[in-house]
Amino acid sequence: MSALAVQSLYKIFGNRADEAVRRLADGAPRAEALAGLPATAAVVDATFEVRPGEIFVVMGLSGSGKSTLIRMLNGLLRPTSGSVRVDGVELTSLKPAALRKLRRDKISMVFQHFALMPHRTVAENAGYALEVAGLPKPERRERAMEALRMVGLTEWADNLPHDLSGGMRQRVGLARALAAGTDILLMDEAFSALDPLIRREIQDQLLELQAELGKTIIFITHDLNEAMRLGDRIAVMRDGRIVQIGTAEEILTDPANGYVAQFVADVDRTRILTAASVMEKPHQVLDVGAGPRVAAKALRDTQTSVVYVTGPGKRFLGTVTEDEVLRALRENRTNLDGHVVTDQVRTVTEDTSVADLFADCAESRHPVAVLDDRGRLAGVIPRITLLSALASATPDEPAPVEPSPAAPAPADLDAAAGKEMSA
Repeated sequence: MSALAVQSLYKIFGNRADEAVRRLADGAPRAEALAGLPATAAVVDATFEVRPGEIFVVMGLSGSGKSTLIRMLNGLLRPTSGSVRVDGVELTSLKPAALRKLRRDKISMVFQHFALMPHRTVAENAGYALEVAGLPKPERRERAMEALRMVGLTEWADNLPHDLSGGMRQRVGLARALAAGTDILLMDEAFSALDPLIRREIQDQLLELQAELGKTIIFITHDLNEAMRLGDRIAVMRDGRIVQIGTAEEILTDPANGYVAQFVADVDRTRILTAASVMEKPHQVLDVGAGPRVAAKALRDTQTSVVYVTGPGKRFLGTVTEDEVLRALRENRTNLDGHVVTDQVRTVTEDTSVADLFADCAESRHPVAVLDDRGRLAGVIPRITLLSALASATPDEPAPVEPSPAAPAPADLDAAAGKEMSA
């Protein structure tokens, strides 16, 4: 089950809202659909699901409807039409008391402008949601202090908010949401009031906390770089409608329309694209138990100078070069054990950014090996493939992947392999 599901959600301000919904449902542009109506459409036919433990970013320019959307996700605004389900519970049908309970138990919100109470200490602000819920003071204090520890503000617990910098105040707001213990966090332009350096620091902290806690986060922003950096998936809004949902890489490489393409045109693609997006399958992978005759045939058939070797569970062990294969043949070895080396090829993970691949590709004698989270060989990146990916002219015209240059198999290796196979 999704943590949060939205279906055909509309928010119309003004009169004749039902008529506005009917016109907009036909797909007409917002201005055209509402011509002659005393109504403003803030959100139009929004449909999406947020998975448990996901950071789902809603991105758009001012007036796109993103802040109105997030306020409907916890009932601060009532939808004109449509459905919002939180852990399977239909939020739009709840009575006020049940809605307040759902907010306390399921959803916390972090606001753009901190929303701290100036007469309360940092710890009291962090534990305010627990006070509203009626928890005893010692328990409130304990949970508030734990949340402050997570955001690095323990030593400021008894200070007032005016003693803190802007970044520290925002961390108090985050601590308040964490102390509430809810599974879902709504963050509305939470970092937009911060200076760039502080903003990046808080983004880093959010990602670290997410790796530890696994919250479900809906994050609103107008900053494309922030969206690309934080979001597991991103929803792009324009004129109240969601025009595309996808990963940062999907939106960058396959924009749904010209608006999205223009939106992402100036993004540094090398910081978004990953090794997994540019890698290709290795020409030949052998188990360490394979014999040198098999390795020699693989080198000859693929016209390469190195074979990638895996062990139990398909874990990547290293490579066997043509020289090592030749030595194994001359020694009449029955497998490749003892001939696998690790210094010929650099390894990276699937989520390594393209920007971080340059040094590895430059320093590796052979295509860089890409490993999955279990240490298995997922693919390789020849230098020419990396260059081709960087040469992509536009987001919707991906560069062709060219094969790595072939290395001729040495004549003496072919001869030795032939003798061994005919024996």
